[in-house]
Amino acid sequence: MLSVQRQAFLEEARELLSELESSLLQLEESPGDLEVVGRVFRAMHTIKGSGAMFGFEAVSAFTHEIETVYDLVRDEKVEASRPLIDLSLQARDHILAMLEDETAVEETRTRTLVEAFRAFLPVAGPCESLKTSAVPEVVAEEQAEGPQRSFRIQFRPSPDIFLSGTNPLHLLREIEELGECRIVAQTENVPPLDEIDPERCYLYWDILLTTTADENAIRDVFIFVEDESGIDIEPLAEGGRIDSDEHQKLGEILVAQGALTVEDLKAALAKQRRLGSILVEEKLISEDQLAAALEEQRKSREKARSRGEQDAAATIRVPTERLDCLVDLVGELVTVRSRLSASAAARLDPELLAIAEEVERLTEELRASTLNIRMLAIGTTFSRFKRLVRDLSRDLGKQIELETTGGDTELDKTVIEKLGDPLVHIIRNSIDHGIEDPDGRRAAGKPVQGTVRLAAEHSGDSVVIRISDDGKGLDAGAIRRKAVEKGIISDQDELSETELHNLIFAPGFSTATTVSSVSGRGVGMDVVKKAIDALRGSVTVESTPGSGTVIRIRLPLTLAIIDSLLVEVGGEKFVLPLSLVEECVELTARDKTARHGRNLVAVRGQLVPYVPLRQAFALAGQAPAIEQVVVTRHDDRPVGFVVDRVIGEHQTVIKSLGRVYRDIAGLSGATILGDGKVALILDVPQLVAIAELEENAAYG
Repeated sequence: MLSVQRQAFLEEARELLSELESSLLQLEESPGDLEVVGRVFRAMHTIKGSGAMFGFEAVSAFTHEIETVYDLVRDEKVEASRPLIDLSLQARDHILAMLEDETAVEETRTRTLVEAFRAFLPVAGPCESLKTSAVPEVVAEEQAEGPQRSFRIQFRPSPDIFLSGTNPLHLLREIEELGECRIVAQTENVPPLDEIDPERCYLYWDILLTTTADENAIRDVFIFVEDESGIDIEPLAEGGRIDSDEHQKLGEILVAQGALTVEDLKAALAKQRRLGSILVEEKLISEDQLAAALEEQRKSREKARSRGEQDAAATIRVPTERLDCLVDLVGELVTVRSRLSASAAARLDPELLAIAEEVERLTEELRASTLNIRMLAIGTTFSRFKRLVRDLSRDLGKQIELETTGGDTELDKTVIEKLGDPLVHIIRNSIDHGIEDPDGRRAAGKPVQGTVRLAAEHSGDSVVIRISDDGKGLDAGAIRRKAVEKGIISDQDELSETELHNLIFAPGFSTATTVSSVSGRGVGMDVVKKAIDALRGSVTVESTPGSGTVIRIRLPLTLAIIDSLLVEVGGEKFVLPLSLVEECVELTARDKTARHGRNLVAVRGQLVPYVPLRQAFALAGQAPAIEQVVVTRHDDRPVGFVVDRVIGEHQTVIKSLGRVYRDIAGLSGATILGDGKVALILDVPQLVAIAELEENAAYG
């Protein structure tokens, strides 16, 4: 149980640190925004308190030092300056390192950062030794400005709370730090001494709190125990305080003090005459008016209760392993459904066909619902690049701003996880090679501050991500000279501007004249191309000299289950992703003769090159008199694949190839068909690249 609780804390802490980084970068742009300062302070406060509760004493003590400074920033006694933001970002990275492996972090680094933060205090003392107690000593806080509110809180911990390593007293001390507080322990559930189990918690607490914090800040104290405990937070009358009882009812005060239980209060109140009965007897209202009022009251209570239940169950944290397992099971179900449909069609049994159709409909709904659960907004990935642009532009002496749009565009979590590194390489390349230094931008008549833009949008069953900059653009001449020097192309090769731009993705290619920590080794854009191909996506480059460069990445929405086109060649089944397929046309012997043996087919007046899959995979057998060409799109140009027969659309559950077959060019995976046979999934980019190499070798 303890490891589960610690893991939950670590996951929550990483999210808080990500939010902290975003808030610090936002604070740098608007230092006087007290709302942003409050978010920074709350993140630090939650990490400090929860860290102590789950055994991360060093993290708690270190974060407490930062929290002390930001408490003064919140009271406008310390300025949120650029040096403080720089130091805070370093501290954020340090906390993350401590969470990953507390023992591997050098204590001297911790002390250096603590001393640097204490230098921002109005009276900076010498660097004292770090406190390592589970609950660090709290520095006396100045009275925070702003309106105060009172809350009635009831904390009913799970009887097994001790087994998770949680001490409720730490939580109560956290509550005490929020303001003026009165805590009453309720002991009614404590059994006789000889029946007490020392590993169980029998107490619960009623708390009256007057604070400038909001309800979310109070809930943050209980964030890691709220699933197993009862947490009731009720705001008292606005402006009410603990030391002013004029707005409180006697029964509520007695319950809060522990002198009376809620059940006893209800029983006593039940002996009183109801207001409605008195009003009817006095003939001030009729019984019908009373009934109507009671019905309205009942509906109002039900609506409020329903709204509270919906808010409480709005989200749920589920480990990614469970989602992966669910998707695997749905994939198996899709395969079984295909077998059922094939069997029903073969037997021509109307009842079985009806059942198969119903199973197919339900499976499709389950598939769509399950894949939607795995969808995440890409904005979580975009936000991490603000820090990258900030730090890298400062290191290079440039002024660069990152703009993002389409952050709510959703992608499968697996795609998002694998997309981070390619985007890092592209953005670093734009900052280093693309955007000029301030002097260069002034000479070109541009604003001193350059801009990198990240945008995402849905396009059919794909997502298009666009990375653009307003820099100097690509130098086609320099790219050509470097490619010739590296032996990638020869002097005699004639390439279009687009083909020259695509050379930046060649292995080992770089136009940098010197090797730096940022670029010059030629391993960046090659990695981008390989990663995007592995995701079954495509990447294209457009550049205008003097104006900038645009890199477009097109990715499938999911990598688990895809819609595809099932084809047959030489008795073997193959699958092409339907998102790449544009149309299917016929290919006859006359068409081949008309092109004098060249692999070209006319499609509405345009010559489209094609790849004969029978030859590509050396399949035996005689091709039919009329073959089919499946026209796909690769690098924004049409490419065809010749097959014997197009079977039709198919829901493909992607399976990885074994180690023996993993490196076979032209194949990206496999799937199981309804009859139990295996169909191979074609890797369109690889097949096109192989065909181009063979074409160049044949025709020189």
